[in-house]
Amino acid sequence: MFIPDHPLRFEPLYRSYLWGGQRLAAQRGKKLPDDGIWAESWEIVDHREGESVVGEGAFAGRTLRELIKPHPKAMLGPAAEAEGGLTRFPLLLKYLDCQRVLSVQVHPDDAYGARMPIPDRGKTEAWYVVEAVPGAVVYAGLKPGVPRRDLHSAIQQGTTESCLHAFHQKSGDCIFIPAGTIHALGAGLIVAEIQQASDCTFRLYDWNRVDASGNPRPLHIEQALEVIDFERGPVAHATRIATHVAGQSVLVDCDRFQLFECVGPGKFPLPEATFSIATLPFGTGSIQTSRNRFDLQRGESMLVPSACIDAVLHLDPGAVALVATPPARDCERGR
Repeated sequence: MFIPDHPLRFEPLYRSYLWGGQRLAAQRGKKLPDDGIWAESWEIVDHREGESVVGEGAFAGRTLRELIKPHPKAMLGPAAEAEGGLTRFPLLLKYLDCQRVLSVQVHPDDAYGARMPIPDRGKTEAWYVVEAVPGAVVYAGLKPGVPRRDLHSAIQQGTTESCLHAFHQKSGDCIFIPAGTIHALGAGLIVAEIQQASDCTFRLYDWNRVDASGNPRPLHIEQALEVIDFERGPVAHATRIATHVAGQSVLVDCDRFQLFECVGPGKFPLPEATFSIATLPFGTGSIQTSRNRFDLQRGESMLVPSACIDAVLHLDPGAVALVATPPARDCERGR
């Protein structure tokens, strides 16, 4: 059977927003479309809002879903058996260029997402700060002791910011945002984001902005207040759980994914019998197998299917890679 047994490179999908900029092209090497303001580059995605397409090799032109559907085990490993049997890729990798502060928003958990009129996954995510202008701010979580009624009142008065926990960011910081956490990315940030493959977002504040016609963007205040976890409080400034091996740190280890930072120079074996995603926010490197070498430039990403059992990430001096894998429970089942 002809199955994907080597790393796969996908064409990025771009999303346009009023607040975006062109730094994805100038600094991340993205070939943006000619028209529009392109603020997001979806690197690897399998969702009704967009599907990644293989960019080269024997599977060029195939969508990620077209590979997973006939070969779930070969593509996903033990994760294929999660959630009653996956037929879509469970994670989404993107880069964001934030030249204006994003709306204040929250994402539901899986249970709430399943009850939506158009069901979707919940959305737990993690941000890795690639670049930050001096003074760049992230809003993550509520200030201690803010109850629902106080947040609701602040939204109505246009003072939501007074309830939010805010802190400055620098390149290399990682912020973990579980489902139910109120948050907003500030202006001046380029961020790599790993998340559940969901597009379910509830906006509860957009900084009193209006469009060219004087109309505000739609808000989803009641849904947002339903899903916010008011017990969580402020989010930690930066996440680094542990050093895994020399040059590799564990950034996030949750029940939806694991995220690692690898710093070159070095060689980093990728997990066997499960999938992994690798992206290079800085520098250059390659993914090598017993048969082939696949070069990676700054800003490029690759998916290593479960069937690719001998992949090693090689990083040149000064390079940094982010590697996302399924949660530990699925990796353990694959051994």
